[in-house]
Amino acid sequence: MTETNTNHLSWDEWDELHNPPPAVTDFDRVVERAVSRRGFLGGVLALGSAAAAMGTLGNLMSSTSAQAQEAGSRFPFKPVPISTDNTVHVPEGYRWEPLAKWGQPLFSTASDIDPANGVSLENSDKVFGENTDGMELFVIGSAQVIAVNHEYVNNETNLPHNEKGMPKSLDDVKILQHMQGVTVMEVAEGADGWQIVVDSKFNRRIHHNTPMKLSGPAAGSDLVKTAADPNGVDCLGTFNNCGAGKTPWGTYLTCEENFNGYFGSTVADFKMPDDYKRYGIVAETRYGYEKFDERFDVSKNPNEPRRAGYVVEIDPSDASSTPIKRTALGRIKHENAAVVVARDGRVVVYMGDDERGEFLYKYVSNGIYVPGGDTSKLLDEGTLYVAKFSDDGNGEWLALTEETTGMKMDEICVLTRQAASKVGATTMDRPEWVATNPVAIEAYCCLTNNSNRAVVKDGKMKTNAGGDVMEINAVNPREANEYGQIVRWYPENDDHADGKFKWDLFLMAGNPVVHKDSPYAGSSNINEGNMFNSPDGMMFDSTGLLWIQTDGEDTNEGDFAGQGNNQMLAGDPVTGRIERFLTAPKGAEVTGQTWSADKRTHFVGIQHPDAPFPDGEGKLPRSTIVAIKKDDNARIG
Repeated sequence: MTETNTNHLSWDEWDELHNPPPAVTDFDRVVERAVSRRGFLGGVLALGSAAAAMGTLGNLMSSTSAQAQEAGSRFPFKPVPISTDNTVHVPEGYRWEPLAKWGQPLFSTASDIDPANGVSLENSDKVFGENTDGMELFVIGSAQVIAVNHEYVNNETNLPHNEKGMPKSLDDVKILQHMQGVTVMEVAEGADGWQIVVDSKFNRRIHHNTPMKLSGPAAGSDLVKTAADPNGVDCLGTFNNCGAGKTPWGTYLTCEENFNGYFGSTVADFKMPDDYKRYGIVAETRYGYEKFDERFDVSKNPNEPRRAGYVVEIDPSDASSTPIKRTALGRIKHENAAVVVARDGRVVVYMGDDERGEFLYKYVSNGIYVPGGDTSKLLDEGTLYVAKFSDDGNGEWLALTEETTGMKMDEICVLTRQAASKVGATTMDRPEWVATNPVAIEAYCCLTNNSNRAVVKDGKMKTNAGGDVMEINAVNPREANEYGQIVRWYPENDDHADGKFKWDLFLMAGNPVVHKDSPYAGSSNINEGNMFNSPDGMMFDSTGLLWIQTDGEDTNEGDFAGQGNNQMLAGDPVTGRIERFLTAPKGAEVTGQTWSADKRTHFVGIQHPDAPFPDGEGKLPRSTIVAIKKDDNARIG
């Protein structure tokens, strides 16, 4: 057991702790090799030209003059400069206010958080959870309902009287368990701005102890059966809820990401099952659940971790409904789930697996979506695919089936990473949020960063946890990549269900001031005025403007000098132009966004601020959803 305090590590750093990179990278070698590819990269970074060549611009523009006119009107705001302070900044003519803060009551029986004592067990499942992440807004009758994720907790602020915030009892564990998961809440705009509708019939907390169902090919499998659930269909809780998605039939998809950090062993010499390594399950955990809650002790319940790592479907219109874990969408460290309907009516779900060297996935349903029809099997019966990118700008989706993998279907759905490795998928630089353009047949994925790409240790190139080598390739073109990029693909035949696609890089983040004339400067649409690192969250608004959120280094030093705090930017898919719209408080990630029904309010998540945000000096830092509006109340999404 390490003595390191892991409470404040990012999940990427947590994985790095157990699979460390080499201490020194030969930077001269990295630059020399990357620069040698500069000519090729110039062709890949077409920034709109590939879209034009493939005809997708026809969905957006009718003429060159219309394109030029649109380019000038796509950004109805004056870009904001970087910030390094402790608050949110938005452009002139816009304003923001808090909508929901960690510990804020959803019900009148609960009280607001007590900074000195944290959240009580009695209140912990009745208040807005911590570390807001992906979110979606639903119009249900006359109500507007937001479903929002709570990715993880900061132990010390929830258990302030405990050393390092670690639990001392089962009650302490339950507090931490309750403060994560999902909040479903009705919101309304009144004279005092946007507020939570306290005691709404839609309000609900879903957490680590909420009853759920397993569905799809893994339901009932021996891989997921436990003593408490011998049938392998009834489980408890959803974990490390990161990105999100929304189905055409009005349900919320919450995505389980770094679930591995919750399961550990109280038996020091317990032999971990072979498949644990690929998912990063080790004896030590971040929260110490296993010491007080046997469900999280793998020496007693070795199948329990295999019941986490899924996309979970929630009905926001019914607070009594049971969430469903859709195993057909695979078991990975899900970032989000971008849902689109294919040309023939089949449902397509794009998903990234957020770990260095893991893969990009797509699910295609067997059945067709019919508005008002039966949707219960659309996310259970279908085919899961993984992406293979070729350096020539082509790509294909490789089916994960019994024939292609030599695995049974339940194994494919539980051991999805292993299945993807078997078919030769392309290792990616941490594939995070995927977004599909509502006005063009194209999709985008944030590849956040990968400090291990093409890095050599002990004479061997670094691999992912499954042994797949992370060599340079065209879609991941930089060694020791600490800035990230966004890949874009165009399905063949303008059909998201098609098995082939063309691709290019929409942008490569970088620092053109620190790294002039180098791939680490970024692509040609990155400049001193809009530069950033680690694109993470991403969503299109209804007009086809792409909103990019970052979760990266905010030291404002060294390779990141001049980039300031994390931020949210707007990108034009047609021209490649990028402009900064929002900057976050020091230490915060910008993650999760959605819009009000009238598109006059943009809701944005501010996660884990180090600063006393949003309540000011002397107050506790609180993850918060902010509501952004224009002063003239015009549409902004």
